[in-house]
Amino acid sequence: MPSSLPQQVDVAIIGGGIIGISTAWALTKAGLRVAVFEKGVLAGEQSSRNWGWIRSIGRDPAELPLAHRANSLWREIQQQVNVGYRQVGLAYLGENAADQAELNKWLDSAQQHPTGARLLTGDAVNQVLAEPSQRPWSSALHSAEDGVAEPQLATAGIAQLARAAGCQIFEQCAVRGLDIAGGRAAGVITEHGRVAADRVVLAGGAWSRLMCGNTGVFLPQLKVHGSALRTDALPTGLDLAVNGKEFTCRPRADGGYTVSKLSASVADVTPDSIRLLPLFFRAWMAQKQFLKIRFGRRFFEELFTPTRFALDKPTPFEKTRTLDPGPNTSSVHAALRQLQQAFPAFKGAQVAQAWGGMMDVTPDALPVISAVDAIPGFFIGTGFSGHGFGIGPAAGELLAQLVQGIAPTVEHHAFRLSRFRA
Repeated sequence: MPSSLPQQVDVAIIGGGIIGISTAWALTKAGLRVAVFEKGVLAGEQSSRNWGWIRSIGRDPAELPLAHRANSLWREIQQQVNVGYRQVGLAYLGENAADQAELNKWLDSAQQHPTGARLLTGDAVNQVLAEPSQRPWSSALHSAEDGVAEPQLATAGIAQLARAAGCQIFEQCAVRGLDIAGGRAAGVITEHGRVAADRVVLAGGAWSRLMCGNTGVFLPQLKVHGSALRTDALPTGLDLAVNGKEFTCRPRADGGYTVSKLSASVADVTPDSIRLLPLFFRAWMAQKQFLKIRFGRRFFEELFTPTRFALDKPTPFEKTRTLDPGPNTSSVHAALRQLQQAFPAFKGAQVAQAWGGMMDVTPDALPVISAVDAIPGFFIGTGFSGHGFGIGPAAGELLAQLVQGIAPTVEHHAFRLSRFRA
């Protein structure tokens, strides 16, 4: 049991992933009393299970201001604590005219935002890769400003900065729900007691919909199962993060590589999948070449998980402290084989570990970074759809600005919760 929960704070944050911890860091630096409550351990779920990319390339234009700001914040963080951040660059590769047209299409969509991305062709592609390849890469969308960090270090490192600034962080302390008084947020009810707070932030990742539903807030969010593997250390000349369509890889600080591919994602059919089908159907059809639909055990697990529950006894948040799905082994090993065929230097790569994680996904694949209009004092940061790690510090900064009621430094209209209707 956590010792000495505070009776009152200015802001209570639900969730100890990179979004919750980044928000806490920004608010604590601003002089607010902040407490973070995590039902398991910090970054126990997707925040430590992602690819570790810090990218602007390929993002929805609405996220590009956050990506630009995040690049600056990652440098600032690395100067204070080691999170494995390196500005190594990132490239999306193409082999034919159709690929090049797609890369150009994204570049055209991003013209209004500073990204540092440029389209390379011919010999310039081989020069930026700096590693002999068996594939005829004819184009590459490249950004030297993008980079990587280590998910196993990042949230813990930012938490160290937040604690040093005065933030209190409680692990193994589930929040059962909001305390609402007079129609507004008045604190949180944890498994170890109530903590009063004028403002409450929900950064619960894949658990956010369940928390919102019990509070009467509509949040259309589903879980998608992602997988990745890491190799043992091996010497290659590939020093940047690469998306080669059938594989992705990025250099790790330990000398190995994190490897996956877009089509390693699996969407389990659940009761929520059926409830939210009208909102998600178009997105599923648009991403069907990357997303496998699966019916199995998870349907029944979620069918028997209560969506409404009292706060004076154990809740689903205490029953499952950490979502820990196994990896989609066949997909990530197939990605490694494609990487080895493309770059002979990886022929001797040995798999050190494979893992899975649950991504929190919205119908438009954009996050919710927003006040909840129906409950004054309640704010949400969730639904990052598998690409929240890279923009995590900037998303936390934006959420902290909304909580404080000050003018945000980046455009946030596209992230409002009210864009969805029940």
